[in-house]
Amino acid sequence: MNKNDIANALASLLSSKKEAEAAVDKVFEEMSGALRNGEKVVVTGFGSFNMIITQTKSGRNPKTGERLLIEPKKKIKFKQSKDFFEK
Repeated sequence: MNKNDIANALASLLSSKKEAEAAVDKVFEEMSGALRNGEKVVVTGFGSFNMIITQTKSGRNPKTGERLLIEPKKKIKFKQSKDFFEK
């Protein structure tokens, strides 16, 4: 399922597909903004999204075998709700 499929499913509840696409875009825009600001996004009955920052770790270049440090990255972590599969 992709963003377009979600908009198509939502279009049956709203007056037009264009309105449904705008609603889906707004929802994802708000979720992205909250995650960028370090907030946790919780969708009751589905799960929660949280921004985490990985730690610096050591790695190696597979071509040369040279050791190097991998910089910390921002990642999004998803945790499903307890009743996710019950519905």
